[in-house]
Amino acid sequence: MAQQYPEWIWQNGEIKPWKDATAHVMSHALHYGSSIFEGIRSYVTPEGAAIFRLTDHLKRLYLSAKIYDMVLPYSQDELAAACREVVRKNGFSAAYLRPVAYRGLGGFGLSAETPIDVAVATWPMGPYLGPEALEVGITACVSSWQRFAPNTIPAGAKAGGNYLSGQLVAREARRLGFGEGIALASSGLLSEGAGENLFLVFDGVLHTTPASASILAGITRDTIKVLAREDGIEVVERDIPREYLYLADEVLMCGTAAEITPIREIDGKQVGSGKAGRVTRRLQELYFGLFNGKTQDKWGWLEPV
Repeated sequence: MAQQYPEWIWQNGEIKPWKDATAHVMSHALHYGSSIFEGIRSYVTPEGAAIFRLTDHLKRLYLSAKIYDMVLPYSQDELAAACREVVRKNGFSAAYLRPVAYRGLGGFGLSAETPIDVAVATWPMGPYLGPEALEVGITACVSSWQRFAPNTIPAGAKAGGNYLSGQLVAREARRLGFGEGIALASSGLLSEGAGENLFLVFDGVLHTTPASASILAGITRDTIKVLAREDGIEVVERDIPREYLYLADEVLMCGTAAEITPIREIDGKQVGSGKAGRVTRRLQELYFGLFNGKTQDKWGWLEPV
């Protein structure tokens, strides 16, 4: 089935037809991966469409730009307005948003100075890992591909080039018949999923890998930590050996696209009872409760479209 694209996109300061948002084939980003981006969702809430943690996502975009010496030609407020405008223009309420900034056409060397182009796209998106994933969970495998070592590529930047690693992890998992892949850090300890953070549950306590494990410290990850602690669930960040994946009572993946997805089996070994556990279910209730009004948004995370 052919991909159905939205009608409108924001690029370099203006709304234009999707088909007209183009880049030159010799753009720096196409050859060297010099792009940064964010993945954001808007949800239908009792008060209308709202973009979840828009300010926090755009703040991270600018921090990623700082790491790569990219000076964005628009302010954070201007990009926030662009996100709202493109959602409204396409007539969306629930949608996925993709702000992206990249080095465009200029010089051809690695350190060449080029213009910084910026775009914001949006499109409808259901559960990223499949329509039943949130309910029944997915299968996963530990990938043969490891995450990059510290002081090689900055894992803390949400940069396009970083996702070459995630592509290898995800495509290997799909080829082997699993729903998603899990990567180890260069230390051999647990890192994260192909494009998601991980939580393990032991005796009702949430455990997650630290920033030093070559992870992107996700905004959904932070949301879960805040919601869990508010609900009296203890959260621990620590190094986690691979075999603990097989010993955990529950394992879940999280991210803007994946939301909160339980893992029912890893490397052919059943996780816990083989379905979403009590803590995972509670976190899903709290997280999705932000959008249906059952969880009070004490933090101002829901930003109206």
